[in-house]
Amino acid sequence: MGTQQQHQLEQDDQLEYQRDHHASAAGLVQGLRKDDLELEALDPKKMTKHEEEEEKENLGLEEELSVERIFEQQTVPSWKEQLTVRAFFISLVLSVLFSLIVMKLNLTTGIIPSLNVSAGLLGFFFVRTWTKFLDRCGLLKQPFTRQENTVIQTCVVASSGIAFSGGFGSYLFGMSARIAQQSADSSTSDIKEPGLLWFIGFLFVVSFLGLFSVVPLRKIMIIDFKLTYPSGTATAHLINSFHTPQGAKLAKKQVKELGKFFSFSFLWGFFQWFYTAGSDCGFASFPTLGLKAYQNQFFFDFSATYVGVGMICPYIVNISVLLGGILSWGLMWPLIENRSGDWYSKELSPKSMNGLQGYKVFIAIAMILGDGLYNFLKVLSRTLIALQSQLRAKDVNNILPIEDQVSPAVTSALSYDDQRRTQLFLKDQIPAWFAVGGYVAIAAVSIATVPHIFPQLKWYYILVIYLFAPSLAFCNAYGCGLTDWSLASTYGKVAIFMIGAWAGSAHGGVLAGLAACGVMMNIVSTASDLTQDFKTGYLTLASPRSMFVSQVIGTAMGCVISPCVFWLFYKAFTDLGTPKSAYPAPLAVVYRNMAILGVEGFKSLPKHCLLLCTVFFGAAILTNVIKDCIGKKRARFVPLPMAMAIPFYLGSYFAIDMCIGSLIVFLWERVNKAKADAFVPAVASGLICGDGVWTLPASILSLAGVKPPICMRFLSRAENDRVTTFLTGKA
Repeated sequence: MGTQQQHQLEQDDQLEYQRDHHASAAGLVQGLRKDDLELEALDPKKMTKHEEEEEKENLGLEEELSVERIFEQQTVPSWKEQLTVRAFFISLVLSVLFSLIVMKLNLTTGIIPSLNVSAGLLGFFFVRTWTKFLDRCGLLKQPFTRQENTVIQTCVVASSGIAFSGGFGSYLFGMSARIAQQSADSSTSDIKEPGLLWFIGFLFVVSFLGLFSVVPLRKIMIIDFKLTYPSGTATAHLINSFHTPQGAKLAKKQVKELGKFFSFSFLWGFFQWFYTAGSDCGFASFPTLGLKAYQNQFFFDFSATYVGVGMICPYIVNISVLLGGILSWGLMWPLIENRSGDWYSKELSPKSMNGLQGYKVFIAIAMILGDGLYNFLKVLSRTLIALQSQLRAKDVNNILPIEDQVSPAVTSALSYDDQRRTQLFLKDQIPAWFAVGGYVAIAAVSIATVPHIFPQLKWYYILVIYLFAPSLAFCNAYGCGLTDWSLASTYGKVAIFMIGAWAGSAHGGVLAGLAACGVMMNIVSTASDLTQDFKTGYLTLASPRSMFVSQVIGTAMGCVISPCVFWLFYKAFTDLGTPKSAYPAPLAVVYRNMAILGVEGFKSLPKHCLLLCTVFFGAAILTNVIKDCIGKKRARFVPLPMAMAIPFYLGSYFAIDMCIGSLIVFLWERVNKAKADAFVPAVASGLICGDGVWTLPASILSLAGVKPPICMRFLSRAENDRVTTFLTGKA
């Protein structure tokens, strides 16, 4: 998001996944997708070019050749003036809101779209409303600038990003006994129950290193190599547009739409609550496609959240999720279930990892690892090749660009915008000694502290991670600048297998691997986030110092807010983390079983599961190879293995929600593409935010012991007859 802004699927992370794929989709003023252009070409009702330009002008979307000339009469505030009290107060409020939303998504499916549009939009709206009020009262001392808007955006994304990278729906919760009971290991030694204080302490000692690791490289990344950072660029364009007269006009309309659908989503969640007095009750258990389909997880659950997620996600992501659900729950699991008694014992519990549940989890893991490995190697190779080319072409003397060196790019002919941005970006330096000293100091504290939280994770394991972490953080930040893909969760999985195997099962390898995942993932994730923020700051003339301070403060907020939000969920919903609950935390089971696989090897797999895992691992790689070989025009029709893997464990109910979201966007674009481009992110954000905010009063009601009054459940005719007979006492 700030990138987190970035994508999130962690895909298992998808999260990651989505950060990657969806941040670009959420960019309000970015270009149109190729498929959209082709659909327009086929649309007999397509507006003429003049009509479309007129429509965009009415919406305030006209583009300017030079952004900085629009703002050249405005004084750029100093880096300290960009860091205002009101900015951090608004950031705190929005951080709580977005942490609730990200946590809910994290604990349900793990698919997290980019929420940058809503973060930037709400930050702009709240501060602009406040400053207008003060101005009318004659009390306004400092106007609201785009630099301050960028500070808010950075702080909110950094804070809410901890809800994802903190592992509350993956590696941290995967350490609990509740998740261990659903996993392949029978040992109770590799368990650490959730605790609010150790959550906060752990995040504080591991979440800041990534920030210091890339600070000395900011000039290389942004100015010398001119990396694009699509999500950071889209966010900057969004913020710049807000602070033009036309952009402010559009933002006002967007906020109105966001508020309208926020209210609808919140009230819809409140209405649904009345009908959820028991398990499998309410609209979320409505067998819209029939009872048999419902038993196989095919139904529409009336979730405003995932309709909104589907509106933000690219079409291919939603279709991939649906295809994965059809392949698994519609074909594979019924066939494997028919082999019960042969492939696995019929007497096993449905939750046993030695039965059907094992196939669901490990085949999903195989697809995730295959897709992750391929993209890791692809991005890494592209990073190294591009880096080599950049260094060779830098100048004839082959001088490696460093922070305090004047770049050839700076002295060559630049546009007015580039000259202005480069001048201010290089004005406020962050000393290299400060970054190196900060990294060493925090690493020392972390090495001394983390083993007390996780005795299985020895100090020398952490030392090895921190020795390699700066290089990996650079690779991830550079690759993110090229492709908009953050591979933080992939690096975390590598740490699971490496450290878990090193520690061994006799010395708590499962817990050590999961904890190492958290250490590695937080470093590389925050590193790519900060470089995205530097790019956003570069394009909005925000100082690198204010970006760094905002990221640090936002991260500190997240280290407190996210554990508290998770703790609220954990205490309010006693079935959290169980398969049939509203919050199954699927990635926690996946991550724990990855750790078990790394420690125990393939002996933990049920019969024929290894063969099936090998097939799907290879299929994931082959699908990616085909996608990269057939060209972009055709590749957009190839499904994404990572997205397909998610419903293997969860089912297809949320995929139907997401596809309905895609259908809404598709029809809207056919009717009026200009308005769709302008308002889809706002409408989707309203649906997601409203339903997410309803989680807070729902949790409070649960903690207070207030139960819904009605259970709405659906029965077959035969079951209904038996119930009627029982209740009436008639034979």
